[in-house]
This record gives sequence, C-alpha cells and structure tokens, in this order.
Amino acid sequence: MTEAILLVGGKGTRLRPLTVHTPKPMVRAAGVPFLTHQLARARAAGVEHIVLATSYLAEVFEPYFGDGSALGLHLEYVTEEEPLGTGGALRNVAPRLHSAPDEPVLVFNGDILTGLDIRALVRTHEETGADVSLHLTKVADPRAYGLVPTDDTGRVLAFLEKPQTPQEIVTDQINAGAYVFNRSVLDTIPPGRPVSVERETFPGLLSAGAHLQGMVDSTYWLDLGTPAAFVRGSADLVLGRAPSPAVPGRCGDRLVLPTAVVAPDAKLTGGTVVGEGAFVAEGARVSGSTILPGAVIEPGAVITDSLIGDRARIGTRSVLTGAVIGDGAVVGADNELRDGVRVWCDARIPAGAVRFSSDQ
Repeated sequence: MTEAILLVGGKGTRLRPLTVHTPKPMVRAAGVPFLTHQLARARAAGVEHIVLATSYLAEVFEPYFGDGSALGLHLEYVTEEEPLGTGGALRNVAPRLHSAPDEPVLVFNGDILTGLDIRALVRTHEETGADVSLHLTKVADPRAYGLVPTDDTGRVLAFLEKPQTPQEIVTDQINAGAYVFNRSVLDTIPPGRPVSVERETFPGLLSAGAHLQGMVDSTYWLDLGTPAAFVRGSADLVLGRAPSPAVPGRCGDRLVLPTAVVAPDAKLTGGTVVGEGAFVAEGARVSGSTILPGAVIEPGAVITDSLIGDRARIGTRSVLTGAVIGDGAVVGADNELRDGVRVWCDARIPAGAVRFSSDQ
C-alpha cells in the first residue's frame, strides 16, 4: 500500500471563525497546519503518493505543500468544482491513482487526529481478503455517530445512522474515518454527482455482498470538528498524548515557535502553543491554548483552553476560557469571555465591555 487519498474539501463550518480565511486542514495544530501531521503519519506508514481531494479554499494547499518532496511524498491536488460528498470526492480523484485494481489504497478524512496503526489496518485488509476495511473506534457515548456493528471475525454487519433511542444503540463501535479500499471498489462509485460513502457507498456494498472488514483500534482518536476539540487536539500533540512525527519541537508543557517572544515571568502550561511572531507579555498565564502567529497577549491576561487567531490581540488583564478569537480581532483590557464564545475576524471589543463578574 503506497497510495492514499486525503479528503480535505469540507468547509469547516463548525470551526468558524477559524475557517473564514483558512480551510480546516490548514488551521495550525501544535505549530503546523493540521494536515502536516496526517501527511507525516501516512509517510511513516509507507505511503509515497497522496492525492488531496480539495474544494473549499482549494488554492491554499499547493502553495504551502508544493509537490510534497519536503515531506518525502509525491502530492497531487484535485479540486471539485461543486462539492461531491465523501464518495463523490473519492471517485473524482481515482483517475490520479496508479494502483492496480486489486491493490489497496488508503483513504482518510482531513479532520481526524488519531494514533491509528495504519500498517495494522492494511494487514487486516490483506489477511481477511476484504474489499474495504474500516478503522473503528469505541466511544462512551455513540449517539452522535454512525454505528458499525461487526460479527466475531470483525466483518461489518450494518451501518446504522445516529441512534435516537437506547434500543438503537447496539454497539459502541463507530466509523473512525480511515479506510483501505481495493482500487477496483473506488471505480464502482458513480461519477459526476454527490455521493456519501457512509450513507450510500458502504450500505450499497453490503447489500451487494461485498466484504467490509472492521478493525477496532482504541488508541488516541479525536474528531477535530469543533473549536474545543481542535484546541484540545493541538494541546495533546504538544503534550505527547497524540502521536505525530511532525511536531516542530520536543513534546512537553509548551511549544514556543521560532521568532515568538514570551516574557520571562509569563506562564505557559497544558500543551500551549505560541506561534511565530506572537508575543506573550509579562504576567500573562496561558494554559492548554493555541496562540497563532502574530497574536499579542498583553500583560496579566489569563487564557485557558482557547484559540487566539492570527494577529489577534488580547488586552491587559482580560480572562478567556474556552474562547475562539478570529484572525485580527481585538479584545480590549479587562474583558471576561467564557466557554463557547466566538469573536469574529477583525472584530473589536472595547475595554471592560463583556464581564461575568462585578467590576470590583
């Protein structure tokens, strides 16, 4: 298995305002675009040729990664003129593959951070003679996911939509977003129209008697679809909880990128990242957060589990918890922003304008 398709066409609407100017896979996690971690892990598993299925802000990818040679890869880019869904995107890029019909092709989604043993998934695919093999993971609460029950040998029995009642929760196994396809299966997906691999392709293959194999891998797994999850994923990469050969530095409590400036008495903990050209002033405390390039954290600010966008500024003594601040936004001094707040790009919040406590 030396080829892969990476699905990176989504709009990342749940991550806005992070994705207003940047496609989701290019938002920085642990100091580099999240896509870098996925490409590096695929390369470590033996993949040499990756086709990126792009759509939203497609023009951003190639100028950054080029032909992939810096990562030891050969990258190609295919842009959808109209969104085609997961299955349609696979069919759209399949002509760029060089694999023979019976050879395996790795497919993975551009918003999943995982410690999946890719080689083990490929071995499972080959040893079981499957047409498609799926990475499955177990979750404590599967209600938000599609369920994938399997038999004692791991063969997939069904694909069940998000369960609505306790009786519908027949398994805690969910589709974890990484697959191995026989090349010939990709060519059976209808071309030129939107197709959902989860709702149409996989159920259709099952109905036709194809062999779909599940492999449960319970290592680290996180869907980075929400701002809170993205911030946590970046911190976990820095802390070493999530594996990646692309973290630009040693794992630990903090990651400060070159050209960033951090005052000697500022405190950075919990997997915090400070991007290139950013500044963290004296007395600031930043925990479990991502400070993107060029952002400024003024004296005494306290930032927890938050993401501060490119060139944004957080005022003196402001307290942020679980906040997302868009590119170029300015939060004035003495504000308090709590869980779930999203400040849009280039917005301006005056000093002391938002508070949850008294002004004393």
